Amino acid sequence: MAALKQRTSGLVQRKNDRESGGEEDEARRCGEEDDLEQDEKGDSKETRLTLMEEVLLLGLKDQEGYTSFWNDCISSGLRGCMLVELALRGRLTLEACGVRRRSLLSRKVICKSDAPTGDVLLDEALKHIKDTQPPETVQSWIELLSGETWNPLKLHYQLRNVRERLAKNLVEKGVLTTEKQNFLLFDMTTHPLTNNTIKQRLVKKVQESVLEKWVNDPHRMDKRVLSLILLAHSSDVLENAFAPLQDEQYDLGMKRVHTLLELEPEKESAKPNVNELMWAVVAAFTK
Repeated sequence: MAALKQRTSGLVQRKNDRESGGEEDEARRCGEEDDLEQDEKGDSKETRLTLMEEVLLLGLKDQEGYTSFWNDCISSGLRGCMLVELALRGRLTLEACGVRRRSLLSRKVICKSDAPTGDVLLDEALKHIKDTQPPETVQSWIELLSGETWNPLKLHYQLRNVRERLAKNLVEKGVLTTEKQNFLLFDMTTHPLTNNTIKQRLVKKVQESVLEKWVNDPHRMDKRVLSLILLAHSSDVLENAFAPLQDEQYDLGMKRVHTLLELEPEKESAKPNVNELMWAVVAAFTK
């Protein structure tokens, strides 16, 4: 009888050992899955693009690696992207509209936080805005950062070589590569596409926002996606995202884009939970 109890206790002990071992294996598997999820999140952070990089990527020719020579809108469009990106990150805002409800374009840009963003271009623009007294309007900042000013004392605000610097950021993120191309009279550094997956993901995001995922209400759209569509149009590169579509989808997508473009920034910015500075940038490009 004692021997039977001993054998039974031995079986129970081995069973408990197996169960505890199984629990440890399960915990280990869960830990590995958590690590994998963290790695995937880390990878997504590495390939996360700013609004400026997304707009430039839409404008770049895949094989040639440069934007159209006829596009004279992308320079100011990229400066508008910087202001919106800083606003989305909580660094900038518009001054209070006051009792008399001043227009978006007459209100000054205010620095909410000067904490570094981790992006050299954004930090450079943020420093200019923070150090400037009295503050300037959105329209003025787009012109100053683009170098489109007649005042020689304000030329130092211009951000130089923006497209080249953004392209280098995309090279570091593994999206583009760097080559030298001969244009008969001169050589030019170009940045052909090397990671088509990221660009296709970007194009698909733009297409789906006005097709499969269309919500018919700008305030229910993701603020970053809405900003991307409006700023890509202002930079004259939105057409590139719709070029691969069938005719019916293209017509429907462009019709919905025009619905967004016909919105009145003053009215939209007065609604709750909106980014006023984004609508101010839109107003600056559509005035």
